[in-house]
Amino acid sequence: MSNVYVAIMAGGIGSRFWPKSRTAKPKQFLDILDTGKTLIQLTYERFLKVVPKENIYVVTNTQYASLVKEQLPDLTDSQILKEPVRRNTAPCITYACDKIYAKDKSATVIVTPSDQLILQEDKFTDVLSRCIQFVSNSNYLVTIGIKPTKPATGYGYIQFVDDPTPDGFQRVKTFTEKPTAEIARTFIKSGDFLWNSGMFVWKAKTLLQAIVKNLPEVAEAFREGNKHYDTPGEARFVQEAYSQCTNISIDYGVMEKADNVYTVPAQFGWSDIGSWDSLYEVYEHDYLGNAVAGKNVKIYDSAHNMVMVPDDKLVVLQGLDGYCVIDTGDVLLICTKEKEQEIKEITVDLKVADLDEFL
Repeated sequence: MSNVYVAIMAGGIGSRFWPKSRTAKPKQFLDILDTGKTLIQLTYERFLKVVPKENIYVVTNTQYASLVKEQLPDLTDSQILKEPVRRNTAPCITYACDKIYAKDKSATVIVTPSDQLILQEDKFTDVLSRCIQFVSNSNYLVTIGIKPTKPATGYGYIQFVDDPTPDGFQRVKTFTEKPTAEIARTFIKSGDFLWNSGMFVWKAKTLLQAIVKNLPEVAEAFREGNKHYDTPGEARFVQEAYSQCTNISIDYGVMEKADNVYTVPAQFGWSDIGSWDSLYEVYEHDYLGNAVAGKNVKIYDSAHNMVMVPDDKLVVLQGLDGYCVIDTGDVLLICTKEKEQEIKEITVDLKVADLDEFL
C-alpha cells in the first residue's frame, strides 16, 4: 500500500481527562492504560500493520513536537506537522492531506485521533482495507462508524440511509453531536445510528476538493502550500495559513454538508478513551466493580469507582459508589462518574481563577 498514508491527529489537550491530562503533557502522551506504552505509541504501532513507517504523519501543536519525537523516534522531522495554534480538526486535516497530496497525487489518507483504544486489531485492519478499496476508485468520503452497545451520551452519532452498497457501506444522512440520554436511547432504538469514531478514509484529492467547496477560506489559506512543504519556509507558511483559518471541525465544516459521505458499520473493541468514565469501562474491575490504578488503595463498602492514585500514597475509600478519585500529587479530583462530563467546565473555571499551573 505504497500510496496509502496515515495522518494521526495529536494536538488536543484532553481537558475531560484532567487532572491527569495537562496542557504540558496531554493524555495522548501518557500511559493511561498502564500498558507500558502511551496512547500515541499504541496508535502508531497499530498503523504500522497497515502502512510503512515513512507514510505515517503526526499533526500536533508546536509545543508537543518534541514529545512526539521523543515517543516516536522513527518519525522524521518532515513527518511531524506542527500547528502554530489550535484551530480544530478541519485545518489540521487540510494541512495533512495537502502536504501528502503535494508528495503523492494518488494518495489515500486514513485520518485518526491519537488517543483511542482498539482491542480487536485484526478486525480493525480488515475494516481499513475495505475502506481503502471502497474509496480507491471513487470520490467518496468515508467515516468509520461504531455499532453502539449502549445509549452513550459522550459520543457523536452518525445516522445512515439503510440502503447498503454491495460491500456494506451506507450513505450518511445526518451527524449529531453528543445527545441527551433520552435522545441517545431513541437513536439506539431506531437502529440506523452509529457512534462517530472520528476516523476517516478518503483520497487526498477528494478531501481537498470538499474543502474547496465547503470551506473555501481554508482552501485559500493552504493554496500555495506545495511551494513550501519540506522547505525551510514551511513553518512560516503554516503560521500564516492558520492565522487565516477559523476554528472549525471537519464534521461541521465538511462532512455535514457534503453529499458524498459514506459510513461503514464496524465493531472492533473501540473506545475513544475520552473521559474517566470511558476509561473505567475498559479497565479491569474488582468484584465490586472498582477500577483501581495504585498499589496502596484500600476499599471498604465502595463500588463502581474509578481510582487512579500514586503508588506511594495510601488511599482509603469508604462508602463511595460511582465516583472518580484521581490524585496526581498536586491535584485531587473527587467527582461522581455521572457528572464527569463537567470536568471540562471546571478547567475553564480554574483558568478564570488564574490557577493555570494546575491545568
